[in-house]
Amino acid sequence: MKHIRNFCIIAHIDHGKSTLADRLLGATQTVTAREEKAQLLDNMDLERERGITIKSHAIQMEYKYKGEDYILNLIDTPGHVDFSYEVSRSIAACEGALLIVDAAQSIQAQTISNLYLALENDLEIIPVLNKVDLPSANPEEVSDDIIDLLGCKLEDIIHASGKTGLGVENILAAIIEKIPAPKGVKDEPLQALIFDSHYNPFRGIEVIFRVKNGEIRKGQKIKFMATGNEYFADEVGTLKLNQVPKDVISTGDVGYLISGIKEAKEVKVGDTLTDAKTPTTNMITGFEDVKPMVFAGIYPVDTEDYEDLRASMEKLQLNDASLVFTPESSAALGFGFRCGFLGMLHLEIIQERLEREYDMTVITTVPNVSYLAYTKKEPEVGFVVNNPSDLPEPSRLDRVEEPFIKATIITKADYVGNVMSLCIEKRGVITNQTYLTTERVELNFDMPLAEIVFDFYDRLKTVSKGYASFDYSPIGMRASKLVKLDVLLNGQSVDALSALIHESNAYNIGKKMCEKLRELIPRQQFDIPIQAAIGAKIIARETIKALRKDVTAKCYGGDISRKRKLLEKQKKGKKRMRLVGNVEIPQEAFMAVLKLND
Repeated sequence: MKHIRNFCIIAHIDHGKSTLADRLLGATQTVTAREEKAQLLDNMDLERERGITIKSHAIQMEYKYKGEDYILNLIDTPGHVDFSYEVSRSIAACEGALLIVDAAQSIQAQTISNLYLALENDLEIIPVLNKVDLPSANPEEVSDDIIDLLGCKLEDIIHASGKTGLGVENILAAIIEKIPAPKGVKDEPLQALIFDSHYNPFRGIEVIFRVKNGEIRKGQKIKFMATGNEYFADEVGTLKLNQVPKDVISTGDVGYLISGIKEAKEVKVGDTLTDAKTPTTNMITGFEDVKPMVFAGIYPVDTEDYEDLRASMEKLQLNDASLVFTPESSAALGFGFRCGFLGMLHLEIIQERLEREYDMTVITTVPNVSYLAYTKKEPEVGFVVNNPSDLPEPSRLDRVEEPFIKATIITKADYVGNVMSLCIEKRGVITNQTYLTTERVELNFDMPLAEIVFDFYDRLKTVSKGYASFDYSPIGMRASKLVKLDVLLNGQSVDALSALIHESNAYNIGKKMCEKLRELIPRQQFDIPIQAAIGAKIIARETIKALRKDVTAKCYGGDISRKRKLLEKQKKGKKRMRLVGNVEIPQEAFMAVLKLND
């Protein structure tokens, strides 16, 4: 056991984690030259296309150091704020972490928040300065920033480059010397933490775990403590680039388990595995439940696909434990699910994965957050409103509270004005401003979560020319003056486009929504009025003009009354059509409502 090291890689998005992981795999000869490719651990097409890590990936490496063989279990983690739950799971299974900082971009918001996660779990931190070969790198200044942040010595910081492979040997040496070996007792009953799982259509659910105490053998009867279910371990093994079956996985090691589980509900990430005959009495704690930040409805385009969509969502939830969903129905879209996501990128990725991996075409409604509503009848008892259509009538409503967050933005001093005006426009209140160096400023704001849900991250990157980094944490509910904005098409309310909006923004957003929908909804044979309303009061209107046939084309010359007769007949037909006609809303219209500032 003293030759095992478990570590993860943490960094801000785009600081070169996956590239450095590739170099580590190459240096330990875990992959052959033929198998080598960029972003080796990112095995989803989506990850490779966007150049981001979405899932954490575990892989085992073997390395000879000073004449002894060591086993290194690496977990590569995502860097985007929306996938911080993945990071927390990986950290729970490790004893140490490589903290990677880009020598050109310096420390950013997500670097700090991931570092705090690691420190809470008492991990040994190894600072690595990556991309030192770039012409724009500034290693001396960034090293000072790392020393201020960690309180380490200058010689502790390893200089590396994922592109050229510089410093990889030093990193491997530091992992072996500085990261403690796992602690655990081999003779105790089995106790293992599940930190990930995948669905394999041929073999059922593959569970990825880290053994804390005891050992797990092939053919052993095991028990999942949270659900109480028992299974036989048909196959256990370690994860290299492919799975390597083993007879036994002992204390401190990371491995996978296949036991023919078909039901997605039976595996919970964060659960404890134990022996069925002599179970351990204490479950592994310290795994928090995920708190979704953004809610949106996901509906199948064809109502008959509802059950298929449910099965797909359950399989996806196995692979991404931060997805939360409950069934709901909508008047406009039929049956579907109300889903909780960690942010807008997470929503986008889930929608993409449903379409690519499970072949499901879905419609996503306007995302929103959870509110607390209080009625005049019971002003003390609040109830949760996830869907704007659940909000009581304005006459019965006492007040609405919305979730607030503490936003931390790190940016260059030149962009402070732009960032401040953006945050104030989004109803933010500045609470603190600290100069980390003469060039870099940390700003703290208290802001409503609803305001950052839509386009905040994109606009922040725009106003700061890509130099601002952003992180947030929830700080509770506060009362706000919110109104429910409805969109009426042809006089009918479309519940999927309703949104709860602050009173000050309602008129502008209503007007923009109507203009956007007028561009996107195809013209029909009749006039379609698009209206935005608060309660019974219409605040904005646009009209999509009818496509008209030229009914007077055959009247050349002659009396005007003949033309008028034909036009009147057409008018009556259009009126009748408008009463029975219903308007199909294209999927782009639902998504476009989110990008009102474009």
